[in-house]
Amino acid sequence: MSEHLSAEVCVVGAGPVGGTLACRLAAAGIATVVVDRAALPPMEHPAFDGRAYAIAAGSRRLLEEAGVWGRPAEPGCPILGIRVSDGRLGRPASPLFLHFDHRGAGDAAFGHMVEARSLRVALNAHMHALPALRVFAPATADVERRDDGATVRIAGGPDIDCRLVVAAEGRDSPLRRAAGIPVTHLPYDQTGIVCAISHERPHHNTAVEHFLPSGPFAQLPMCASPDALEGGAPNVSAIVWTERTAIAQQTLVLDDARFAAAIARRLGDHLGTVRLVGRRWSYKLGALHAHRYFGRRLVLVGDAAHTIHPIAGQGLNLGFRDAMALADLLIEARQRGEDLGAPDLLWRYQRRRRPDNLLMLAATDALGRLFSNDDPLLRLARDVGIAAVHRAPPLKRLFMRQAMGTLG
Repeated sequence: MSEHLSAEVCVVGAGPVGGTLACRLAAAGIATVVVDRAALPPMEHPAFDGRAYAIAAGSRRLLEEAGVWGRPAEPGCPILGIRVSDGRLGRPASPLFLHFDHRGAGDAAFGHMVEARSLRVALNAHMHALPALRVFAPATADVERRDDGATVRIAGGPDIDCRLVVAAEGRDSPLRRAAGIPVTHLPYDQTGIVCAISHERPHHNTAVEHFLPSGPFAQLPMCASPDALEGGAPNVSAIVWTERTAIAQQTLVLDDARFAAAIARRLGDHLGTVRLVGRRWSYKLGALHAHRYFGRRLVLVGDAAHTIHPIAGQGLNLGFRDAMALADLLIEARQRGEDLGAPDLLWRYQRRRRPDNLLMLAATDALGRLFSNDDPLLRLARDVGIAAVHRAPPLKRLFMRQAMGTLG
């Protein structure tokens, strides 16, 4: 006979969104289980690998309430300015640009760049420390959903009876497929390249988004690293580079010196000499949106519900906003003694999150198509548009608050 455990919520997937949601619920006293295919040691000391997350100011609340913010060994680097420009490969950027200063929207930074390994260490340690949270990883689970509840059967482990299952396993969510929830795909013939660089001059906490015909190229400020290079690296930035897939495949096989030269050609010379640090990562790009966010005793969060073009760096933050909305609704429902898996509660979650996610999907898709081309008339129109926004303070504040995740 299998051992039976009881919980109120079972989160399947312990990535940044699922793991933080599980910590938030457990911190509020909701008995929660998290299941993940990968091992989640409570502490680890991984090497610098070049990956980082842009965590918007509005997402910080979730991490603070979950008890995760402030736990990373390395602090996040605040983003205090964002410069947006248009150009062509190997040529100077257009003189018409858009600059956002965080002081135009208040005292808070736009967000923070946090190393992926740092957030992973914080999440893993905190998940193992919360009394109301049980962690099963590495583990696979079979989920049975009924009108009156759900049972999550851990392979080689216990059966967990719960009120609600949260699918946080990413864009290829098996739980979403098993529930028969259809999705709309928007394919892009683009690949995202992610890495980190050390550079000669300081970044002054300013992010750069440079639009090129093959796709946007972003440089995001990171904190000084003690181990990115032997002896440390005082000036470090993350690179998020969108490229046509055929060109990306050719670029990824270059040696480090030629790869760094390709970055410098797109970045310009404002940071001086650049050097690749850590590993290179690549991802096939495409947008996805689930037609509904819930099923019987099941709710989708993060990439299981939606993915977008990385042009605005908002994909992870949309997932965090999902987790914030769901956590708020579940905590309020528990305080009222309501069923945490009731259809009307899950419908309220969908109603709260779907408009924001669809708006961001439409905006990033339109921006990606508008800026990922070399049509002269479109280039002129977008350059004039960038300059017009730069000279319109109310519109700039609106865009800044949207980027910070504090709008509405």
